[in-house]
Amino acid sequence: MSKISAVNLTKTFKDVKAVNNINLEIQENKIYGLLGRNGAGKTTLLNLISSRLIADSGRIKLDDKEIFENQSMLTRIFYMNEGNLYPEGLKLKDIIKWTARFYPDLDISYAKSLAEDFDLNLNKKFKKLSTGYQSIFKAILALSSNADIIMFDEPVLGLDATNRDMLYRYILKSYSEKPKTMIISTHLIEEITDLLEDVILIKNGEVIYNGASESLLSSYTMVGGEEGEVERYISGKECIESSTAGNYKTAVIKLDNSNLQTEKNQYEELEFSRPQLQRLFIALTR
Repeated sequence: MSKISAVNLTKTFKDVKAVNNINLEIQENKIYGLLGRNGAGKTTLLNLISSRLIADSGRIKLDDKEIFENQSMLTRIFYMNEGNLYPEGLKLKDIIKWTARFYPDLDISYAKSLAEDFDLNLNKKFKKLSTGYQSIFKAILALSSNADIIMFDEPVLGLDATNRDMLYRYILKSYSEKPKTMIISTHLIEEITDLLEDVILIKNGEVIYNGASESLLSSYTMVGGEEGEVERYISGKECIESSTAGNYKTAVIKLDNSNLQTEKNQYEELEFSRPQLQRLFIALTR
């Protein structure tokens, strides 16, 4: 098993509660999207799970065992983040060997294979890499670690479209070949939507949704049409977001998608569709 449980988890920086009494379960062998606006508490939560920060209160467990200062638990978690924890003067091939001391299951041959596919010279020193290739190298270490839980915080920082697509494919391939728990925190929500099974939405340090991405998307409907018609339709309904361009208005409402066909038949002058995850995220965390 690889289930993470956070109970009454709180972390405060001065007078700001970055994580505010969070209760959360992260199930094994799923790909999660950890989504929130800047400053919502995503990175703080990941740092707490990986024991890089100490919680003010609350507990974090992996399979009912405390994670904090428990090396046997921490070697099961690999956290790739924006920061650089590697000696900048070391060559990449030496950093791989150094990392393998902490992650004994790290597959060095696989790391070399990934580096070759990304056209990354392992004889280079880390400090000589561009921002994009630093991200690639850290992602290679994460995917090669064979950890039960891999957490990615902005994994595609500095990557061009081709390398982003390659990385997403390798993430999915790694998960398919050896199921594990993956948590991806990124602002490029549209790009990762198809990867995600579950979504964790954080707002102001609190979890406002934790569940299947499909269930979240199925709970809302986007309606569009002439402004007056849309306004009449959404009157009395729970509307979480709307926008107008000229005389055309769109709105996202709380309406199960299973009712879409009925609504289309009854209101032929309007257009109904499922909202994209990114638009729904923006509406729910505004």
